[in-house]
Amino acid sequence: MVWKNFEHEAMKSIEKREENKIATLRKVLNIMCIHVKIQGYNIAVPVVNQLQALFHLAREATQRLQDSGIDIDIQSDQCYFKKFYRDEFYIIKPSDIIKDVLSDGDLVEIMIKKEPKKRKEAVRKRSEREPSPVPVVPESKTTMVELDGNSLDLDTLMLLSDGDVKISIGDGTLLHLGEVRQVVKDIIEQGLVRYGINTGYGILSKVVIEDTNLEQLSYNVIRSHCAGVGEPLSPETVRRMFVLRINVLAKGASGCSIELIEQMVNMVNNNCLPFIPAQGTVGASGDLCPLAHLAVGIIGEGRMWSPVTGWGDASDVLRENGLEPFKLKVKDGISLINGTQFICAIGAEVLQRAKNCIRTAIVTNALVLDVLEGHIEAFDERVHAVRPHPGQGRIAAAMRALCHSKKYPSEMYDKIEKHDVQDPYTLRCVPQVLGVTLDTINFVENILTTEFNSATDNPLVFLQKDGQPGDHDVISAGNFHGEYPAKALDFLAIAAHEIGNMAERRIERLVNPTMSKLPAFLVENPGLNSGFMIAHVTSAALVSENKTLCFPSSADTQTTSAGKEDHVSMGGWSARKALRVIKNLENVLAIELTCACQALEFRRPHTTTEPLEAVYRLVRTKVEPLVKDRYLADDFKAVQEMVQGNRIWQTVMEYLDADPLFD
Repeated sequence: MVWKNFEHEAMKSIEKREENKIATLRKVLNIMCIHVKIQGYNIAVPVVNQLQALFHLAREATQRLQDSGIDIDIQSDQCYFKKFYRDEFYIIKPSDIIKDVLSDGDLVEIMIKKEPKKRKEAVRKRSEREPSPVPVVPESKTTMVELDGNSLDLDTLMLLSDGDVKISIGDGTLLHLGEVRQVVKDIIEQGLVRYGINTGYGILSKVVIEDTNLEQLSYNVIRSHCAGVGEPLSPETVRRMFVLRINVLAKGASGCSIELIEQMVNMVNNNCLPFIPAQGTVGASGDLCPLAHLAVGIIGEGRMWSPVTGWGDASDVLRENGLEPFKLKVKDGISLINGTQFICAIGAEVLQRAKNCIRTAIVTNALVLDVLEGHIEAFDERVHAVRPHPGQGRIAAAMRALCHSKKYPSEMYDKIEKHDVQDPYTLRCVPQVLGVTLDTINFVENILTTEFNSATDNPLVFLQKDGQPGDHDVISAGNFHGEYPAKALDFLAIAAHEIGNMAERRIERLVNPTMSKLPAFLVENPGLNSGFMIAHVTSAALVSENKTLCFPSSADTQTTSAGKEDHVSMGGWSARKALRVIKNLENVLAIELTCACQALEFRRPHTTTEPLEAVYRLVRTKVEPLVKDRYLADDFKAVQEMVQGNRIWQTVMEYLDADPLFD
């Protein structure tokens, strides 16, 4: 083994020396070798004249393909180039000089601009029609969602994570937005001073800004607040942030320009998604830092991604999608960055996945109860009627629907002798423990839904009730503070973790022969085979990790902005760590369900209930029974994807008259 490693390293050394010789020869002769990809073909193209425009490289590449009998032809005005570097790529133009943008050994892809050309033509045609505050979207099969600032719910927001779903703003909403915008214009024209419109921010609120600098103020507040670090948010999360921010502005209490909302709607509908680092918010004055990274893309600065271009400079990505960087107006800057949309964008995903986890947990518990010879009396309706917590009653009803009953009898329940008259808590007390988790999920959904449809800007602009011209109020308050969603997501992390606590204990019971009366670690020939021994260890590790993640970050606060912001929510970390808790929980449930299906193999030929047998068949489409030791990680990944995608619950719902957990 040592020799093989040495031989491998020696060969690598020889190959490296040869590569260095070739590179030196190229350098002396001033020759580059560029790797070109075009329409699925890969070509190595030597470049002698590096002072030519990049399009000559495309001509040479296509000529080489044509010489090989492949018919490809492109024009300089129909293509652009992607230069790949590490895990990213950059857009370069056909007119760029080769030596200025490429180095020896670079990889470039030649892209045909068919889709961007269509998009630009559509934008040109729209501009020739009567101007509209919001882009006119042609009729298609694409789902359209109208935002009004009042009616966005969890399911709709998660639907909008999908890049194929479009958004619009209704005419009535636009009319109100125009009236509120006029308030801001009146303040400037009348020479009034109002916070956030013509003053500095935070401790600098005493500084009055000259009218000639008000637009620059909008740019400055966005650029200066782009101070985030860490990994970028996913495209789906960025889309939700975008949608949530548009919904805040559609509420009609911000006073931003209608043209700004038009730009944002266009960007969402074209999936032009800015780079937003995950770290940098303390959750008050809202999610300033991540929202600034969202906003800076609107003005064509920073990095951006779209399906058409991949990653690139924001201005280039916008233009390739038929858009232009937006020119900010008075108050546009601060209207983009106050609020809890980072917390809520992640929190929405946490909430949806938590709902799928508790659904799956009910199914896995029902199956484990059956294979471990448990009792169904603990779920009797009378028991839970005398302790009438809503969640407890719903969990018990779900257990009754899935476990042994007249409608769905279980052979195992009838025919396998039970060795104990009382079950352990992790089988018997599921309604009492997971009931409060269910109630917490519903509580959190109520808070987040309210937050989705709240004006979290500062200052807020109000029209007076009598509607007289010039009658208005501009109020600096604290709706941006993230304490509500921060606390809610801390609660949710704790409640969801309890699902994992219960599941890990049931996994222990399944693999421990002294508890299950099944083969050790659920495998034939234990000793020779280790079976699910380390699968349980993994679940224990994940549950322990979740315990540390459940410390509520909203219990902390740090003073920022020179003492003006002297209490913050830390909601950004509440959301991020809650998502980590849920991801860990999904894997624990995947391990439990895989173990439960394996335990069922040892109870054959007896069967469980029809709904649970259907779940068994679903799992077996991806995971075979464990006959002897094998690589298990892929099995757990496959089942985790079923948990996340709600496949387990969808399977049992085919046998139920109604959803016993959620209305």
